[in-house]
Amino acid sequence: MKNIYTTEEWAALKEYIRERKQEGQKLVFTNGCFDILHPGHDALLAFARRQGGMCVLGLNTDLSVKKLKGPGRPINSERNRAQNLLKTGYVDAVVLYNEETPQKITDVLEPDILIKGDDYSIETIIGAPEVTARGGKVLVFKRVPGYSTTEILRNETKNNETNRG
Repeated sequence: MKNIYTTEEWAALKEYIRERKQEGQKLVFTNGCFDILHPGHDALLAFARRQGGMCVLGLNTDLSVKKLKGPGRPINSERNRAQNLLKTGYVDAVVLYNEETPQKITDVLEPDILIKGDDYSIETIIGAPEVTARGGKVLVFKRVPGYSTTEILRNETKNNETNRG
């Protein structure tokens, strides 16, 4: 299996997943920007891995991160972010998507288990209705307090301003 899939390669990944599902494996899916890997990300990915099956992560492209987070983001390129996620050992494949939400990719891949952090509720998780309609599970992961990329960057900016002043 290839590890990083672009939008043009979604069909190949879907075929690979279909074959694994025929062998009885489940598809575990989570997504996000993962701009600066931190302990909160590590805990989420470890939780996803513990669900069993293939762990595929939907990763916002640089373009979609910029739309979601604004100028100056992402800090790391999509290629670097994807490679760093794979190095954690928790993720089998990273699939890039340009949209602001993962709806298209979850519609294509049809995960059996969908996971998001608790900054979302089941009612607000993109793809949740479709996953549950297929008999899958949607899990909300309790985030590690104090860890978010936005918070880390905000604190770093404050620290830099304090040290200059």
